[in-house]
Amino acid sequence: MDRGPAPRPVAAPSAAAGPAPAAGSARPYPPGEYPIVIVGSGPGALQASYFLGRLGIEHAVISGDDGPGGMFRRWPFFQRLLSWTKPYAPADRASREFERWDWNSLLALEPELRGIATEFMDGTSDFPSRPEMQSNLEAFAARAGVAVRYGCRWDSTRREEAADGDRFVIVTSDGEYRCRFPIFAVGVADPYAPATPGIELAVHYADTRDAASYAGKRLFIIGKQNSGFELATGLLQWASRISLSSPSPAKTSIETRSLVGVRARYVQPFEDSILGGGVDILSASTKGIRRLESGRFEVNLERSDNAMPLSVEADEVIAATGFVCPLRDLPALGVATFGQSKLPAQTDYWESASVPGISFAGTITQGAAGLKKHGIPANSGALHGYRYNARVLVRELARRHFGIEPERPALDIGDLRDHLLAEATRAPELWHQKAYLASVVSLDPDEGPRDEGILPLTHFLDAGGPDAVAMTIESDGASIYPVVYVRRGGKQEEHALEPDPLHDFEGLPYRRDLGTILDRLTAGAPAA
Repeated sequence: MDRGPAPRPVAAPSAAAGPAPAAGSARPYPPGEYPIVIVGSGPGALQASYFLGRLGIEHAVISGDDGPGGMFRRWPFFQRLLSWTKPYAPADRASREFERWDWNSLLALEPELRGIATEFMDGTSDFPSRPEMQSNLEAFAARAGVAVRYGCRWDSTRREEAADGDRFVIVTSDGEYRCRFPIFAVGVADPYAPATPGIELAVHYADTRDAASYAGKRLFIIGKQNSGFELATGLLQWASRISLSSPSPAKTSIETRSLVGVRARYVQPFEDSILGGGVDILSASTKGIRRLESGRFEVNLERSDNAMPLSVEADEVIAATGFVCPLRDLPALGVATFGQSKLPAQTDYWESASVPGISFAGTITQGAAGLKKHGIPANSGALHGYRYNARVLVRELARRHFGIEPERPALDIGDLRDHLLAEATRAPELWHQKAYLASVVSLDPDEGPRDEGILPLTHFLDAGGPDAVAMTIESDGASIYPVVYVRRGGKQEEHALEPDPLHDFEGLPYRRDLGTILDRLTAGAPAA
């Protein structure tokens, strides 16, 4: 069963804004008033627009880019993604289950729009190339009819009071857009540079040149996360020597149990460092950069282990120091942000925690951290995580503001155990967003069991309500296992089930253990 919102009709679009145009229309969505305006054309924006369109909710999508794809139109610089798609996984490409092995396709209700990423992969790797990813997103937008007004740059934002509800005014290079509920899907895409003396002498990752232009040069890379090691890996055959430095030791994604650490594809610089192959991996803070009379650069460091000074000469310095959210003037409107990346603080449903009405989609949704059980954050910084956030966000917007109630199929009480165990074994939302999204069944005594679909786990735990059960998949860094959350009589319980080496949670031990939990919960509950 697909867990996305089913298409439902709503009131006809207003005459002022006109109907939603087809994806191929020239310059769709002229300035004016729309119920929702999405800013951006990356995967998060495309996914949110797709689900809004399938629900019949009028909206506009604007973007300063020339076409769909967002950051994938430029990066990663060395042209190979970190997220896999496995075309021959043990599930049909048009099925919901296949999403567990396909991290790079957007979600769709129509079977022919699912698993599109597989069409563009040439078979040389299960990690798509950047051009393959761009083609995947372009094809989705065209086939799904997701229209965007490209070349429309967002410049500023203001708020206007009105008797029937405040409006946000989005000022663009094409004119002004008014809406009640803007969705900003603009990525974490503005280069960040620390306040290091001489940092202006470094080139940021975003401005890295063609690899061949670094031939024979000694390079110093500031930063030891994915972008730094990506550059080091891509430049190994060109540079004469490469130094990477940051205050903390580099860790792989396996060690950090998240996407934050260096992924396995970029471990060759580690090997070269250990074997003395011309790569220095330094744990040191950068105190300053200065240009020498020779034209080279001197990078002054302070070692992390003993605070002793260290200097390294380099022909070029590259700052792989990350990015920040391009929020323009949203903080001036009251949008609270946090951290080096200036992520907006968000509710369970990816709405600004400080300015109700403003929502976010795409990689920015990592600003809603969830429980971070065992220190593991959500995967909302990557497409295979935030595509589900977009679907849940649209469902909630539709319910709260457009009178579109989500489908809540009735379940027979005798099928509840099988339903939850099937979700634990096969639901991609739970596998991609561990301890963050949950499959929820409510047990209202008047309605009986109802499948509430996929919801944020924090909402389930904090919102209260009738008796209910939520199934998640969680990991402690060593094992992956189901966890059952039970709400009964206003009290909550948490039950971790045993891991399984084949990740099959539908066998007899799980039926027995979950059955015991559900028997206590559903005693006296009416059948569907």
